[in-house]
Amino acid sequence: MVSPVAFGVIWGMFLPFLVWMGWGTVSVAAAFSLVVGGLWLWTLFEYAMHRFLFHLRLKWKPLQAFTFIMHGNHHASPNDRLRNMMPPIVSVPIAAAVWYACVSMVGPGGDWLFLGFISGYVVYDFTHFACHQWPMRGRMARAIKQHHMRHHHISEHGNYAITTPLWDRLFGTAITSTKPGN
Repeated sequence: MVSPVAFGVIWGMFLPFLVWMGWGTVSVAAAFSLVVGGLWLWTLFEYAMHRFLFHLRLKWKPLQAFTFIMHGNHHASPNDRLRNMMPPIVSVPIAAAVWYACVSMVGPGGDWLFLGFISGYVVYDFTHFACHQWPMRGRMARAIKQHHMRHHHISEHGNYAITTPLWDRLFGTAITSTKPGN
């Protein structure tokens, strides 16, 4: 469990550190391209993690506990303000592994790829929090909230994307019905 303030402090300190780490490693154009690529990569990762890992049904008790901490507790109490954001005990190790992978694949410019990726994650988690806690005004915000609420209230076997519902349409997991079981 994590509060939005703690979440903001953790990632608000880390994102500028990433800029500092990447500064001067590649050209400005390359850095920009890598950040955009990282953001795009995040959207696909978000969909895949939610679809294939967060809703994974396991028989081994330690992994059941891990998936419950990671996501099951959120479905058990979806409007609990402390269960709407990924706990750092889960997000920090995953972020470290992704950062390592980005730097391993791209070299020093991998910091920029990771900056895009982790910025996407921060936007995702704040968006997810907003879907559950705020009224979400505006056409796009309401559409994102409606998309996610169908995941909770119609079927948890669809609408896996939060920030980019396009993936649900492309992969055939979009829930368009407003009634459970349809």
